Order: sequence, then C-alpha cells, then structure tokens
Amino acid sequence: MNLATFFSQYGLFFVLAILLVFMVFSTRRRNKRMKEEQEKKATETVPGAKVLLQGGLYGTIVEFDPENLDRPARVEIAPGVVIEVHSQAILRIVNDEQIAPAVEETHTPLDEQTLLDAHTPLDERAKDIRIESAEETRARLEREADDKN
Repeated sequence: MNLATFFSQYGLFFVLAILLVFMVFSTRRRNKRMKEEQEKKATETVPGAKVLLQGGLYGTIVEFDPENLDRPARVEIAPGVVIEVHSQAILRIVNDEQIAPAVEETHTPLDEQTLLDAHTPLDERAKDIRIESAEETRARLEREADDKN
C-alpha cells in the first residue's frame, strides 16, 4: 500500500484525531486558567474589599462566607446602604485604580433645592461631599460589628 492510498482511506481519521487532541488540550488549559482565577477571587473576597457586581454596581464587601456559597454576601454600595447578593453575583475584586472617575452629568432642575444647587458654585457643593477610603470603610465596618456584639 502506498502513501497516497493510505491517506485517501485513513486521512480523515488522522485529521479528526488531531482535532480531538487539540480540543482536549485547549479545554484543559482553559479549565486550569479558570480554576486559578476562581482561587484568586476566593482568597481576595474578604470583608472590606471593593468588588464589581454582575449588575455593574461597585461596592464594599461587608460579610462573605467562602465556606457556604449559598448564603448571601452582604455588600455596601453606599455609606449605610447594605444589600444582600448571591455570592456568584460578585464579578471581580477591583482596585481603586480600576474604578473610572465618575463623569459629571448635567441635571434638569426638578425642585427648589435642585434650583438652589444649580446656582451654588461647584466648589461649595463639593465641600459637603466626602468619599470614604477603603481603610475608613473597613474601620467603620469593624466599629459597627463591635457595636452589634
């Protein structure tokens, strides 16, 4: 049997075998990478960590049980506003550098207070606004947990 007749009869099987080996190899590599990402996420998911949720909300973890993933995680999305989400709703842990600065939007005046705010210079309005740092949030959450106990 010469080479041409061999490949004409069995060449398709070799191509299928090569494709099968490639699929198995790429699947194993992808699964390994996903497992590493999940382990990294599990170690970084601790109270006080900033997270991005599946819905696009940024927040700070207040309570999370890595042993029981069916138990909802508690995430603070604004000072004093804590929501419960499924643990799989946490998309990823974010750093302060990854959070893009908010773009200032123009608002249409809806009531008298909004009208007053529209005429107040931005510098005076910004004095009342204060954003907590990650360390301040952790310290506040620890104080609140101590107050509960």
